Amino acid sequence: MAIDRVLIDLGLHETEARFYLAALELGQAPMRDVAAKAGISRTNAYDVFARLLEQRLVGQVPGPSSRTMLIVAEAPERILEIVEERRRKLEFVLPELRSLHNRSASKPKVRFHQGAEGIKAVLEQTNACRSKQLLGILSMRDLYDVPGRAWMDNLVERRIEAGVFLRVIRSPANDLHQLWPESETDLRALRYAPPDFVFTMTSYIFDDTVALISSRQENFAMTIESDEFATMQTHFFEVLWAASQPHRASGRNARGKLVALRSKA
Repeated sequence: MAIDRVLIDLGLHETEARFYLAALELGQAPMRDVAAKAGISRTNAYDVFARLLEQRLVGQVPGPSSRTMLIVAEAPERILEIVEERRRKLEFVLPELRSLHNRSASKPKVRFHQGAEGIKAVLEQTNACRSKQLLGILSMRDLYDVPGRAWMDNLVERRIEAGVFLRVIRSPANDLHQLWPESETDLRALRYAPPDFVFTMTSYIFDDTVALISSRQENFAMTIESDEFATMQTHFFEVLWAASQPHRASGRNARGKLVALRSKA
C-alpha cells in the first residue's frame, strides 16, 4: 500500500499527506520547494502547513538569512503519537457511545437507497440473512427490468450457494413462468397469489428486516430494521401464502390468464 494512502487512512487530508512526505524527504527546505514537490500551489501550501503545524507534524527552522525560514518535518514517530492520542480520546467517550447504542437498540432503522445501485445494495443484503430463511413477494418483470436479468440470475446463484431458502409469492399477471420455478435444488418454494393481486413492487422479509424494492418508475429501495415491523409483515405474508396457489396447481391457470390478457390487448 502506498505511504500517502496509509497517512490518508490515518486521518490526514490528501494534500497534508503529500506535503508531509515532501518535507520529510527534503529535510529542510523553503516553502516553495516543499509545495512544488508535493504538487500543490504555494497559496494552498501555507494553509496545509498551518494545519500540519497544529498537529505538530511539521515545524520551522531559521534559513540561511534572517528573513527566511525553512520547513522541516517531524519524525514519523509523531504519527504514532497522534494515533495514540486519538485512541485515548475514543476510550474516554466509549462508555457514553455504548450507552447511546444501547438506548437506540429498540428503535427501528430506516434506510433509503436511490437508483439501480441502491436497489442492488439492498438485494445483496437478502443473501446475507442470518436465519437462512427468506420470504419474498416478487414482481418478476420489474426485477428483470431493474437491476436486470443477468444481475438477478447471478444473485439467485449466490443465494443458493449461501444456503438461503426462499419462500416466494408472485402474481400471475406480472410473472415470467419459464424462469425461477419451484425447485428443491434451487432452495425455492413458489406460490402464485390470487389473480387480482398484481405486484409492481418487490418485498423481502429476513431476520428483523423488511426490504422494499420499487419498479423503474420510482427507482428506489428501502430497508426497515424492526422486530415488530418484520413480525407483522411475516404474519401478512403467511396469510397471503395460505390464500395463494401452489406452483404446480396454479401453473396452467396463470398461463391461461396471461393468454387471455394478451388476447384482450
